[in-house]
Amino acid sequence: MYFLTKELYFPPVEEASYEGILAIGGDLSIERLLLAYHNGIFPWFNVEEPILWWAPPERMVVAPAIYKVSKSIRNLLNQNKFRITFNQNFSDVIAGCQQVERIGQDGTWISEDIIESYTKLHEMGIAKSVEVWKNDALVGGLYGMDLGHVFCGESMFSTVPNASKIAFVTLIKYLKENNYKLLDCQVHNDHLEKLGAIEISRAAFMKILKSDF
Repeated sequence: MYFLTKELYFPPVEEASYEGILAIGGDLSIERLLLAYHNGIFPWFNVEEPILWWAPPERMVVAPAIYKVSKSIRNLLNQNKFRITFNQNFSDVIAGCQQVERIGQDGTWISEDIIESYTKLHEMGIAKSVEVWKNDALVGGLYGMDLGHVFCGESMFSTVPNASKIAFVTLIKYLKENNYKLLDCQVHNDHLEKLGAIEISRAAFMKILKSDF
C-alpha cells in the first residue's frame, strides 16, 4: 500500500490491494480530489481514521444509454408525488447523506472535512446534487462528481420510502439525455444491484474514464 506525502501523486490503479485500497493518507484538497477522480480513485474511510483511497478491481456502474427503468419505479414517477430539482440545495443533500442511519453501518464516512471539500467542489460546478421534495420538504437526494462524460455518484439518502430511487433514476435520465457514458456507483451493494447497476472490471472502467482525456 502506498503512503501519500504532500506530493500530488497516486500510484497506478493496478497497484491497488485485492480489496481495492490503493493508497493511504494525504489530504482532501481540491487538487488531490480532482487528480483522484480523473484517475479512477476515490476516498472512502471512517471518520477519525486515516484517509483511504480506493480503486476496486470491480466497479459498480450504470450505462445510461441502455438503462431500463423498472415498472415499479416508472409507476412512482407517473404518480408525481415528488418534485425533483438539480443543484438547488447541495448543502442539505450532503448533510442528509451524512446523517441518515443505514442498516448494518455504524456511523458515517462523510466527515466534516468531506463536506467542506465537496462543498467547494460544488461551488466550482464539479460536485452536483439531485434533490427530491415532497410538500416543500427535502425528503431525499444524492450527490456526486461530474467529470463531463462520467458522473461519480458519492452517496444518496431518503427520509421517506422511494425518494432516493427517484433521485437515482432521474439522474440517469439526465445523464442519458446528455450523452454521459457511465454513472459510477463505485462498489457493489445489494441496493444498487436491485436498482439495475452492474459490475465491470477496473480495466473496462478505466478505458471509458480515460476515453475523453
